[in-house]
Amino acid sequence: MPAGTLYRGREGMWSWVAHRVTGVLIFFFLFVHVLDTALVRVSPEAYDDVVATYKTPIVALLEYGLVAAILFHALNGLRIVAVDFWAKGPRYQKQMLWSVVGVWVVLMVGALYPVLGHAVREVFGS
Repeated sequence: MPAGTLYRGREGMWSWVAHRVTGVLIFFFLFVHVLDTALVRVSPEAYDDVVATYKTPIVALLEYGLVAAILFHALNGLRIVAVDFWAKGPRYQKQMLWSVVGVWVVLMVGALYPVLGHAVREVFGS
């Protein structure tokens, strides 16, 4: 057993943990999203104030984290489906995980400018 961990698994166990963590994070985002959207019926001015806070660079970083969580969760979910329903899936689960990580990294690099471009311009000027 690796020192400092409770898990005996390797890549498969860590992908299991990451899948659960990203799922919980996405759930909490959706919960907050529903609450702040419902605020528009209570007080449109308060809703406008909340939406104004979403335009800060710190929230842009949180949005990038949200994109990261959703992409990993989706890609890893497809890998899990392949492992469960493809006869050779368990044999290739490790290779599929590293493929998911590779595709995730490429997509996250591609999301840098669209998600964080506004925050960078706000912090450093245009």
